[in-house]
Amino acid sequence: MAKTMNNEDMKINNSNDKAVSDSHTEEYKIEKDGLTEESMEPDSIDIAQLRTPIKVDLSAVYDFLGARTTQAWVEAASADVPLIIQDHANCEKKAAGTAMNLLFRYEFSYDLQRKLAQLIREEMLHYEQVLGIMNEREQEWGYLSAGRYAKGLLKHKRTHEPAAMVDVLIIGAFIEARSCERFAALAEVIDDERLAKYYRYLLKSESRHFEDYLALAQSLSDDNIDERVAFFKEVEAELISSPDTELRFHSGTPAERFS
Repeated sequence: MAKTMNNEDMKINNSNDKAVSDSHTEEYKIEKDGLTEESMEPDSIDIAQLRTPIKVDLSAVYDFLGARTTQAWVEAASADVPLIIQDHANCEKKAAGTAMNLLFRYEFSYDLQRKLAQLIREEMLHYEQVLGIMNEREQEWGYLSAGRYAKGLLKHKRTHEPAAMVDVLIIGAFIEARSCERFAALAEVIDDERLAKYYRYLLKSESRHFEDYLALAQSLSDDNIDERVAFFKEVEAELISSPDTELRFHSGTPAERFS
């Protein structure tokens, strides 16, 4: 049934036009950063069919984060790759689940709904790919408890709306940026070249996710979000830099017993 277009509809249409324009701009930026047209093929569940980007500029990711991953974590993670793969699978599944919950909870924003739908598809594809890696390695699924990282961030989330949603999106930005940084770090040191290639492949998508989250957070807030971003930057850096008794994909620097 046709309906009369009101001001809100016009805003949504303008947002759609901007989204298309931004998409074209993003493709241009990717090409400039050194990706060939051949590398921008559709995603595949079979990681053997994936082509890794020639170059992904991670300078924005490194600038966004308040601290770099310690060498101690890189060494501990590369020494226990099965655990990291298992936790990576957990992270992809949780990310998709979180995005799905947000999709149902915040239905008022077209841009948010569209981005969350895209994110859910992408995270579930990555989950399938990691499951495929586990199957190739004959690695059985094992229970792994959640680390302190996400809880340590979420405990600072405000409780009233839309501030709560803004904080969740900012936290999501830091989780995505940290994931990207750690994929890059692991790809340089792990012995499994097939897995290293997959981590390099993930950099293309993961390196842009944090900016998507920040843009959505700002779109839902009447106030500038820079102060909240700076706050969570300190919290996240402390979680990454301080000693952690559990080794996880997003854990802090390993405590002495992991060193």
